[in-house]
Amino acid sequence: MNYTAEIDIMPLKELLDPQGKTVANNMRNIDLDGVEDVRIGKHIRMNFKADSEESAKEKVETACKKLLANTIMESYQYTITANV
Repeated sequence: MNYTAEIDIMPLKELLDPQGKTVANNMRNIDLDGVEDVRIGKHIRMNFKADSEESAKEKVETACKKLLANTIMESYQYTITANV
């Protein structure tokens, strides 16, 4: 069966996000006042084949832990959808 995983990877809340801080600080330069915090991460869409939903979850977990996310500095969450 074909699946699609939508994966969001974000820096841990405990860590500084210099890119997000820069964006937040520059919001007032484009007349967007009141923006207090911006966190910048990654969004990944992955299409793949798996025998079952459980197998699909295992594949996404493996991809996130071993390649897509640096789990020391980032957290991740995902949704998996079966493509009919």
